[in-house]
Amino acid sequence: MKNYVLSIVVVLCGVSVATIYHNRNENLTVKVISVAKKLQEYTFGKSEVPLSKAIVSEFFSKYPDLKKYQSDVIAVYKKRNYKSIWYDEKGLLEFADLLYSKVNLIEEEGLKSNLAYKDKIDGIFDSEFKDELSRTDTEIFLSTMYVFYAKKVFRGIDSKKIKEIGWFLPRKDLSYENLLDSLLVDTKLLSKNEKTLYEQYYKLRDYLKIYRQIEKSGEWTPIEANASVQFYKPSDSSKVIGQIRHRLTVTGDLKQDSKSNVYDNDLMAGVLNYKKRNGYQPNYQISIWQIQRMNVPIKKYIQTIMVNMERCRWIDPALTKSDEIIIINIPAFNLIYRKNGIKELESNLLVGKNITETVVFSSYISSIVFSPYWNIPQSIVENELSLALFADKDYLAKHNMESNKGKVRQKPGGKNPMGLVKFMFPNTNDIYLHDTPSKSLFEFNYRALSHGCINMDKAKELAVLLLKNDPEWPIERINEAMKGEKETTYILKKKIPLYIGYFTSWVDDKGEIHFYEDIYDRDERLASLLYEED
Repeated sequence: MKNYVLSIVVVLCGVSVATIYHNRNENLTVKVISVAKKLQEYTFGKSEVPLSKAIVSEFFSKYPDLKKYQSDVIAVYKKRNYKSIWYDEKGLLEFADLLYSKVNLIEEEGLKSNLAYKDKIDGIFDSEFKDELSRTDTEIFLSTMYVFYAKKVFRGIDSKKIKEIGWFLPRKDLSYENLLDSLLVDTKLLSKNEKTLYEQYYKLRDYLKIYRQIEKSGEWTPIEANASVQFYKPSDSSKVIGQIRHRLTVTGDLKQDSKSNVYDNDLMAGVLNYKKRNGYQPNYQISIWQIQRMNVPIKKYIQTIMVNMERCRWIDPALTKSDEIIIINIPAFNLIYRKNGIKELESNLLVGKNITETVVFSSYISSIVFSPYWNIPQSIVENELSLALFADKDYLAKHNMESNKGKVRQKPGGKNPMGLVKFMFPNTNDIYLHDTPSKSLFEFNYRALSHGCINMDKAKELAVLLLKNDPEWPIERINEAMKGEKETTYILKKKIPLYIGYFTSWVDDKGEIHFYEDIYDRDERLASLLYEED
């Protein structure tokens, strides 16, 4: 046998020398690697494939459209000491077939993307394919397919691009090498892996399937609204009522379609549920604007689900494991405080206007300020207050304001825009979470009305909950501190994680999907980035 292998070496080396001689302008290193690889493939067993950094690099030179995956593929092989991933003594692993099927169904993950040289990969799994790849090329193609899928599904678009669109929450760390190890041990994680993907991702994925089925059914028919009718109310009768009833049945807000054109009790319940899911105040009137919202094509709703699945890819699932956490969703105008996994408080919010957008980022609430001063931002002083001061030199005194170290601030009190309590967290954007005296604004459906800070309607309730187990702050002391007479700051013994995010669709704890207005017009930009990435 040794003599036989030696003969092959001699022959192949002879071929190599002849080839080099006749192709002096060719890359000599590539030729030598190619010959050595053929020899290794002949002599290695079924579970072994000749691999090295040079061989992997040669593959990407041969298939340049895959070059962007090269460094990650090399990292995967380096961890495994350049041992085969996809072969065992029986041949290709079953996991290869499973991964291939997931790549072919990548649209189920809310993605529209194709891998270059897909026809080559198709050939690996097609016994009738004539252009058979070498075992080494097959191995590296499959590793590239893995990295492609892991990048798209488990990681998402490039970190630099998501910062360009204003997302500054911390990005999760993802090791393709470690992820592969876990997938090889438990292949079910390829379909659902809540240690790697935020659980909300899978909830949205389920609804993506539902909304695509609705699209195929053709049941998402337009509602023929009468522009002269501004709203419909209970007991009204109209063909439009029947169309609304049908739509709410399609979306699951009603259990069945009675075909009635009368606005009855069943429809009232469906309308309330629809409004709750779409960020409207809970009442029974159906306005022309809400009908227009219903008439948004279902493709738009599907795109909304897809872009929010992408946002979920960026989030570390571990963030929801904190003992205490405050989560703010800007488009929902909503804050949720959870403790030990249980929702303790939900509050309506006011957020920044389009020109003073509330920033997406994370921090820690480190202190609570009762009866706070309002340190007026210089931009407001220059753009708004200066005109008032020019017209009335006593404007500051009349509005309970004062000059302090070259700055302007408003004294504590019932009319202070900070309200009677604010929550401090380190940030470079001068953003606070605080109370407000303008409680009537929470009755509006659209509440992007602030200068960038986040105003809440249940600020006192949050303060009471955060200090619930602190013997220094019984409710009597909180009430006294919130009289608006003197600013009092209390540094929390334990900082509370705060996450400010931007989700235009969200599945709640009851399993119902909510859709919110894209108040800062970010969905289209993100959708275009998703389609750019290939």
